[in-house]
Amino acid sequence: MTNPRVVHLMRHGEPVLTERMLGRTDCAVTAQGVAACVDAAAALSFESVLASDLARARTCAQAIAAGMNRTVAVDPRWRELDFGAWDGCSAGDVDQATLGRFWDDPDARPPPDGERWSELVARVSAALDDLADQTLVVTHAGAIRAALSAACGFDVRQTWAFALPYACVVTLRLWQEAAPSGQIVALSSDEGARR
Repeated sequence: MTNPRVVHLMRHGEPVLTERMLGRTDCAVTAQGVAACVDAAAALSFESVLASDLARARTCAQAIAAGMNRTVAVDPRWRELDFGAWDGCSAGDVDQATLGRFWDDPDARPPPDGERWSELVARVSAALDDLADQTLVVTHAGAIRAALSAACGFDVRQTWAFALPYACVVTLRLWQEAAPSGQIVALSSDEGARR
């Protein structure tokens, strides 16, 4: 067995638009959201910072990296699930029966013109394989759930058992063996300060 890599997956801070399926919608993050991510990163040990190309993740990563005099690598594979026609909508804007079928099986019933769960898992799995040891990735809840699925073998329903509030961190130990080859080392958040 090879030596494992340790990677930290951080959900971006609170965006200016909340209670919506943001997916590919590129909206800003609040100042409090950025500060929460900077605070959470202070407790971690990492060498490099990588982010989704969406502003709500990238801005948080840039603030973290600036405090360490580092640059941020950007990888669009760490984007949120593409909600297609539902992107930017609140749950109340979508037919409830259709939305329920999506949440029940996001692979068989993706959003109209959106991404299937298996497509999200495939791109995040490839991105996860490319990470160096001691990397902090600032990303999205869906991408973190996809990483848990790819690395630890969780099915989509099992990933919903993890509360992933804004600025939370999931730390994984990853081996370069046949998948799944990951172990959750830590899950941390300040639930009282972030949703």
